[in-house]
Amino acid sequence: MNINNNSKSLEEVHASVDVTTNKSLWKRILAFFGPAYLVAVGYMDPGNWATDIEGGSRYGYALIWVLVMSNIMAIVLQSLCARLGIVYKKDLAQVNRETYPPVINFCLYVLAEIAIAATDLAEIIGMAIGLNLLFGMPLIWGVTITIFDTFLLLYLQKLGIRKMEAFIIALIAIIFISFGIELFLVKPSVSEIFSGLKPSLPDGNALYIAIGIIGATVMPHNLYLHSALVQTRNIGDDETSKRKAIKWNFIDSTIALNLALFVNAAILILAATVFHKTGRTDINSIETAHELLTPLVGSIAPILFAIALIAAGQSSTVTGTLAGQIVMEGYLQIRMNPWLRRVITRAVAVVPAYITILFAGENKMTELLIFSQVVLSLQLAFAIIPLIFAVSNKRKMKQFVIKPWLIALSVLITSVILYLNFKMLMSKANELLQSTTNHWVHLSVYIGLVFFAILLIITIIYPFISKKMEERMSGIHKQLSFNEVEIKMYNKIAIALDFSETDNIIISNALKYLNHGAELILIHVIESAGAKILGQNINDGETQHDKEQLEIYCNQLIEKGYQASFELGFRNRTKEITRICNERKADLLILGAHGHKGFLDLLYGQTIESVRHAVKIPVLIVK
Repeated sequence: MNINNNSKSLEEVHASVDVTTNKSLWKRILAFFGPAYLVAVGYMDPGNWATDIEGGSRYGYALIWVLVMSNIMAIVLQSLCARLGIVYKKDLAQVNRETYPPVINFCLYVLAEIAIAATDLAEIIGMAIGLNLLFGMPLIWGVTITIFDTFLLLYLQKLGIRKMEAFIIALIAIIFISFGIELFLVKPSVSEIFSGLKPSLPDGNALYIAIGIIGATVMPHNLYLHSALVQTRNIGDDETSKRKAIKWNFIDSTIALNLALFVNAAILILAATVFHKTGRTDINSIETAHELLTPLVGSIAPILFAIALIAAGQSSTVTGTLAGQIVMEGYLQIRMNPWLRRVITRAVAVVPAYITILFAGENKMTELLIFSQVVLSLQLAFAIIPLIFAVSNKRKMKQFVIKPWLIALSVLITSVILYLNFKMLMSKANELLQSTTNHWVHLSVYIGLVFFAILLIITIIYPFISKKMEERMSGIHKQLSFNEVEIKMYNKIAIALDFSETDNIIISNALKYLNHGAELILIHVIESAGAKILGQNINDGETQHDKEQLEIYCNQLIEKGYQASFELGFRNRTKEITRICNERKADLLILGAHGHKGFLDLLYGQTIESVRHAVKIPVLIVK
């Protein structure tokens, strides 16, 4: 693991696909196609199956409009992600790191990781159920086996992004063909399907299912993923190349996401035709749906169903891991070995699956699957809102900034999602509060709601504040002229030394700002246990050694023609450096920076921050 200061997203495959003009027209077009299919698999993962099956069996075709609405949302939002990556050449996580302060960034990072863990949980459950349906394998064995598909992604990454895209497209084809045959077998009524396009919510529980469908369709991790995947194309920096890339990526997204819509609609239609119309409105699990397909449709249907489920789980596994890499590198600038990242992601998702099987029973797995999709829906706003701000920012996007009508549509989509989420969240919170009298549960619910609301408000408001600050700073910068800047020289320069390798660099920098005949004041503070008690009265070996070292420095400077003296301080670095600067009337202080932060600041101290606020003279920090 290491800190990654390189701004390239998915560095291993960044700009690895050539889309230049020395190819035939079809080859150039096909070179752009691919990223949206990796994104689309997230829109047909096992999490969608559970919500679609329950929605279809319980409400028939009534919730088809939710799928269509979700698909329109997805096309708009994914096209915005592609635009951001193509134009600004940074992914959404990297852009958020630029936009928000560290605390908010960390909260957004944690929420993104929760979304990825929820996605991975859905993939694990789907794969395990698929293996159980096809081979009769116990679910707990299936969950265990999914741990080892970690290494599939590593192999695919070595083959390159185009091979990975081909693998995913092959799995999509399996899912698409399987459900195409399923629909042919059940022969649904076309007129009844179209009746489901009229927006309606039959009852309160339909809202929960509808939000689950939205969460399963418009997935937070896909927004991060798409903004990075488009950068795997080697796109020119000129306006024509970028506009062409935006156009073809929009077409790519539209085709891929409509394939995903077909799969989701096929699952819901299958459930509505086979179960709802036969009076089986209680089907709320993938296993039950599979079990009843044989007597109602025929023996081939459940086999195709299980194969498609395994393909959906496996394809989503690949893209979920890539999204995890993008989020970690973008928010934290930490690069982790791909195998370690994959193991950690899968471990986080495997634990709740194991707990559910062992303590609640295998029959609760589908409920866990639906819950994971609702969790995803709750994360959506925290990915969509920063995305809209980014693509409507003229400084970032320049002439590619989105039009007012698209901003309005994006805001409308966000508003719908926020409204549905808020309504569902308050409903579930109220149910939980009424189901128990435990004060700690009540307190936890209230704290959670307050945190959710505050973070949401800050996520919305902060970009406006930072934009105004940016504009003010921009105005100040325009008024500056380097011809008017005077290089000031100093008469008394105080230098804080610690007898490390940086001393030579610090003294060399001091000499650059020294007036002719000016004085250098060398400072060293002794902080030993004895010095803290006795102060300047101490006369131990360390004090003598430090005094001798300062004398050596002074003599070397004097020999070179400079005026130099030294001062020893005792006990507290900040107070002593400030005291000596004031007493000797220094007009510049130079300190060395050692590069530590966070916990190391607590361990070693933060001299620089404390001193620069204590003194009233310029402070130069040298690293």
